[in-house]
Amino acid sequence: MQRRVFTAALAAAIAVPGTSPAAAQSDPEGAHVPGGLPQHMLAALSAEIGDKGTARSLVPHLHDVGFVWHPETIALRKLDFVVAYGFGNRPPAGGGDPAKVRPEPGPVNEDLADTVARIRRHRDIPVYAQWEIARFLESKYRMRNVTSIEPVIAPDGTITYLSTAGVAAQIAEDRKHLPGGIGTAGVVGFRDHVKRCVQTTRDRGIRAYAPEGFAMPHTYDPESGQAWTRRRDLYLVHDMAAQWQILREKLITQAYPHG
Repeated sequence: MQRRVFTAALAAAIAVPGTSPAAAQSDPEGAHVPGGLPQHMLAALSAEIGDKGTARSLVPHLHDVGFVWHPETIALRKLDFVVAYGFGNRPPAGGGDPAKVRPEPGPVNEDLADTVARIRRHRDIPVYAQWEIARFLESKYRMRNVTSIEPVIAPDGTITYLSTAGVAAQIAEDRKHLPGGIGTAGVVGFRDHVKRCVQTTRDRGIRAYAPEGFAMPHTYDPESGQAWTRRRDLYLVHDMAAQWQILREKLITQAYPHG
């Protein structure tokens, strides 16, 4: 990419008061394109790849994956339940085979449990939490009406941990037969993870938002057993890669639904 051009454009977009990605302007060819940063991205990418049509289709994805890190929020009174997704953990305290010995939940998941507890103080609604968070909800808060989403343990003791998508799928399955349907989920997740948590929850057929007015934990654990969750710069690359993989599958399916 023409880095100097893009950097200058980005700096200009940030410096100009009132410039917003949501603003709309017309480009020289008369097409309606987003203003602000996306418009500068469109100009730079079009010049780089020499194909404005392809650039126009790519820029919304580039902008969303790289520059948008906050999910939609909703008022707490509109939520039917809370979903809390774990983030990182620490190696097993006593060592052992990590394939068969659970890790320690770690301080980040305790922070996530604290966030759930703050929400529950305002509304007593059901909670579905990955086991790392559920352990703190049980031991620290003695919280009731909590469903712990556990890993799958094979007969030989091998542990398979559910992905974010796997957790969302299990919750959807658990709630789909309720009289009122699945309902609306308030998603709790680590600050840099929560946007994807909301998206993934929605992808499993659940209305999902972050609860309005509640800050998400954001302190990384340098002792995490997952290398990509120790530092923000590494995690953001990891999360963007995950978002791109999900988007890739969606776009291919949309373009060629029959293969």
